[in-house]
Amino acid sequence: MSLNQTQIKMKQTCQQPLTKQRGSALIIGVFIITVMFLLAATLINVLDDADQQISLEVWGTRAFAAANSGADRALAELFPVDQVGVGACNANTNWNIGTDTGLVGFHGCSVNIRCNAVTTTTLPINMTQYLITSTATCSTGQCDSGTNSDASCIRVNRTVEVEARE
Repeated sequence: MSLNQTQIKMKQTCQQPLTKQRGSALIIGVFIITVMFLLAATLINVLDDADQQISLEVWGTRAFAAANSGADRALAELFPVDQVGVGACNANTNWNIGTDTGLVGFHGCSVNIRCNAVTTTTLPINMTQYLITSTATCSTGQCDSGTNSDASCIRVNRTVEVEARE
């Protein structure tokens, strides 16, 4: 065999495997793109869930602070500083804390305050016990608009109970 024939045979054998692999590279490329797309979609969902959890935590903290404020308000009405004796134990009071106080942190929050009084006449101790239940509801978005879309609605409730006695 001459040198030219040997070179031609080597070119033919080297080119043959390359031509057979061209289709498989395309399939591998499409597979990699598909896997990367699925990973990106999963990451977006995880980040969206984390964002929603942070929003719920913030609104839950606001509702808890509003419920504490409602219990403090009921205690201040029940045991006023400038008065001797006990004040009024209102059975059920609704307080729109955001509008009434003007505090920006409590906008969208309302508090329902209940006070129950139980008097014991068992000797030797005559006393009245009070159970104050303060339930705060904080919401944002279109919760009360009447539409079926709950995507923009966040509503959180927190309840605080306080017991006091004369």
